[in-house]
Amino acid sequence: MLLQIMFILMMATALVLAIGYFRGGWNLFGNREHEAGTLYVTGVSPRPNALEDSYVTISGNISGPSLVAHETYGRFIWDINHWPSIGEQIPVLYPSGKPDHWFPNHPGARQSASGPFHG
Repeated sequence: MLLQIMFILMMATALVLAIGYFRGGWNLFGNREHEAGTLYVTGVSPRPNALEDSYVTISGNISGPSLVAHETYGRFIWDINHWPSIGEQIPVLYPSGKPDHWFPNHPGARQSASGPFHG
């Protein structure tokens, strides 16, 4: 009897994990697939009068393989000499299914100590 109950629990656990994996919600090994997309910049904070890297806030719409025109924004450390502008199209990377956790793939973007896919 105990053996049958354990077998049923193992099968139920395997079924739940399989459904979660195929729906894209869970990844047992923590290495989610990343998607590449494009951010169309609709807003950017003013360029400061600084000589070194500075914070920039960028808003726009991300389009990628699994989404179209997803509105988002982010704050990043940016090279003052490659400041973004409205209308620019910036290549971005984001975890599959989580476009709000995007990171720009741009020469001006600087990676923070916490990494590109935090939060």
